Amino acid sequence: MDIATYRRQWTGNVRADLLAGLVVALALIPEAIAFSIIAGVDPKVGLYASFSIAVITAIAGGRPGMISAATAATAVLMVTLVRDHGLEYLLAATVLAGLLQIAAGFLRLGYVMRFVSRSVMTGFVNALAILIFLAQLPELDPREVPMLTYVMVAAGLAIIYLFPMLTKAIPSPLVTIIVLTGVSLALGLDLRTVSDMGELPDTLPMFLIPDIPLNFETLQIIFPYSVAVAVVGLLESLMTQQIVDDLTDTSSDRNQECIGQGIANTATGFIGGMAGCAMIGQSMINVKSGGRGRLSTFFAGVMLLFLIVVLGDLVGQIPMAALVAIMIMVSIGTFSWSSIKNLRDHPRSSSIVMLATVFFVIYTHNLAIGVLVGVLLSGIFFAWKISQLFRVTTTITPDGRHRTYRVEGQLFFASSEDFMKAFDFREAPEQVTIDVSRAHIWDISSVAALDMAVLKFRREGAEVEIVGLNEASETIVDRLGVHDKPGAMEDLWGH
Repeated sequence: MDIATYRRQWTGNVRADLLAGLVVALALIPEAIAFSIIAGVDPKVGLYASFSIAVITAIAGGRPGMISAATAATAVLMVTLVRDHGLEYLLAATVLAGLLQIAAGFLRLGYVMRFVSRSVMTGFVNALAILIFLAQLPELDPREVPMLTYVMVAAGLAIIYLFPMLTKAIPSPLVTIIVLTGVSLALGLDLRTVSDMGELPDTLPMFLIPDIPLNFETLQIIFPYSVAVAVVGLLESLMTQQIVDDLTDTSSDRNQECIGQGIANTATGFIGGMAGCAMIGQSMINVKSGGRGRLSTFFAGVMLLFLIVVLGDLVGQIPMAALVAIMIMVSIGTFSWSSIKNLRDHPRSSSIVMLATVFFVIYTHNLAIGVLVGVLLSGIFFAWKISQLFRVTTTITPDGRHRTYRVEGQLFFASSEDFMKAFDFREAPEQVTIDVSRAHIWDISSVAALDMAVLKFRREGAEVEIVGLNEASETIVDRLGVHDKPGAMEDLWGH
């Protein structure tokens, strides 16, 4: 990326970026506190992490306008580590996870996103929308909150959706927070507030080195957690990045995003923060509030720290109903409603992949498992579909001495069985030609099937010739094939 483009990403949308960043900062506070509670640590661990990760990814990330902070996806992975070994090991695992993400970026592993199908992406988005909504239910539990909460949430949603009809100069979520907080304070309403979520820190974060033994035993403890956090964090970040790319009709650098996320997590571990990644909910708030540039993410992080340290008493008075209304808006806007209608029109395999991704993400509350299931199902359905586009036709000379088999399609593990069934080895004419000029040989299973066919014909006394190998197929056959090597027949039947 050239300097001019990077500068534009900071200065091309200043007013909207600042307003959107303020809205996001307010929405980050209860989320960061909640995720700290999930991980079993003090609220300041999540709040400091959200500040640090947002600021650093704004500078070093690959996707302008995307919000990264402490997240539930990474918090749940740290629960056991904190319980068994304490906060210091969590900080060390965060540093190591960041280093692994930096390595992934330099190894250009961002390209793995091309293996995630559109059906998996849709399932991922829908599952996140549902999880965002479900996360608000504790704040809507009639046994825990006064009935007035529902009135305030309804009022908040009304402001969010109706205020843009008056003007779009000020983001409606920001107006919602200001109005509901003002009403709550003016009328002295008894509502749950941000301060009820946990005590806000009143000091700036400080540099510290995790107080742990620097030995192999420590590495054995933190490495599995660091790998899990690094993988889940990058997966959620790259998928959110793709969604923001689509929403803004722009492209971004996936490998740079891996590096940016890694730098952010590494630095965060040294100021007492937990690991994090991109947040689809806050990213949607940012984009829908007009945030497009790096300044929106940077300002969200800076304002978050300012709000909790300087204006903590005031921020603590924000009713949770205002933030619940915003997150409900996010869940509604995030869900792909067209995907429900498309269940009838899209191929059944695509619908199954989408629904399976949704189910496993919600069932496990683990984004990585849901996406992995979706990717595996996509691969299985794709392999099955390609294997159906395979056929073998045959002709024989009038004298019955030379038979030609013409192979068409993709020869790989799923089609190798059909390949073998196409041959009549008992007929065994004097000469057999296997024409693969309209086929492609992909893997060791298909090479082994080709070897078997050649050697079976030779066992029956036929002279076999393979013709039409393209360059790639010829390379893999020469490297892995055994039918032309000495002792091939004995080796084949010996095994």
